[in-house]
Amino acid sequence: MHDHPHYSPGLEGIVAGRTSLSDVRSDVDKLIYRGYDASELGHRGEFEETAHLLLLGRLPSLAELDKFKRDLHTARSLEQPILNLIRALPDQMHPMDALRTALSATAGWDPDVEDNSREANIRKAIRLLAKAPLVLGALAAKSAKRAMPEARSDLNHAGNLLLQLTGKVPDSDDVAVMNLSLVLYAEHGYNASTFTARVCASTLSDLHSSITGAIGTLKGPLHGGANEAAMTMLEEVGEVDKAEPWVMDALRQKKKIMGFGHRVYKQCDSRAVSLREAGRKLAEKRGDTRFADIADAIEAVMKREKNLFPNVDFPCAWVYRLLGIPVPMYTPIFAASRISGWAAHVIEQFENNRLIRPDAEYIGPLGLEYEPPR
Repeated sequence: MHDHPHYSPGLEGIVAGRTSLSDVRSDVDKLIYRGYDASELGHRGEFEETAHLLLLGRLPSLAELDKFKRDLHTARSLEQPILNLIRALPDQMHPMDALRTALSATAGWDPDVEDNSREANIRKAIRLLAKAPLVLGALAAKSAKRAMPEARSDLNHAGNLLLQLTGKVPDSDDVAVMNLSLVLYAEHGYNASTFTARVCASTLSDLHSSITGAIGTLKGPLHGGANEAAMTMLEEVGEVDKAEPWVMDALRQKKKIMGFGHRVYKQCDSRAVSLREAGRKLAEKRGDTRFADIADAIEAVMKREKNLFPNVDFPCAWVYRLLGIPVPMYTPIFAASRISGWAAHVIEQFENNRLIRPDAEYIGPLGLEYEPPR
């Protein structure tokens, strides 16, 4: 067997397309969205501004931001059959599976479903962004056996998401941290789920199909599911003084420590730094630094032993726990944010489309002859 000169496992290092949406500046390990520092957008602006930037190509004026927020709020409703579907799903079904199923079903009620024009895809993207938190709210209400809260026009997107997840009106500190996490999760280049969305769109399929495929890809623990796995690990460690022996034992057993390392970032994940700092301030204000302290201890051991840094999923785990969010909802929150980036990539794909169809190197047998069964 001879390796093909262009073969790269996992397509690592292969440039599969061009995008003006985001990039990791490898010289400084900084994530940018259309030229803006993502962390700065998260600290200084609202998620709605980032979504507008990704979908429409520019940061909004005050009037444009107001309209974008109104459009989101207008779309914050689920058709009764969708609610019935969510309630009929098995209780043990993972929320990512439920989100995938429910958002796919909303295509049946979307008047633009077959329209792949830029304007129609922006409208559909806004509807999907608005509906995703409601799907999570319906799931959370079902699990907690409580009523699903009504969306509120006086809360921004992050606030409404927290309202749906917890059933309680969040305070401004919680909203600020959730807003930061949503901005940092909004877009990240040609990652696995985004590539899935673009492959689907390249066939001239529709936005709902592309987003559905992307959600399925994000579910995997090597992509979006790492934040859930990281929280499971933090809970298993349990106490700060147990962190180092736990990690050392896991390394001896060659277990993968979820939430560490990244194929793109070289020295640090700037998103993780931003979210960890904001989460630490909230934890100290709350007087509840247990998991933040455990996380710091694990980070120190991983840096010393493996020279590995945490990616954004690691602080996300304990920050979401601090916000009172159930662990199975962690990756769905990632998806609820990333819809903005996925949709923007679908729109970009349609603007200069070519069917994505890579080659494969055949390594199977040759020359076999058919023999009828005897």
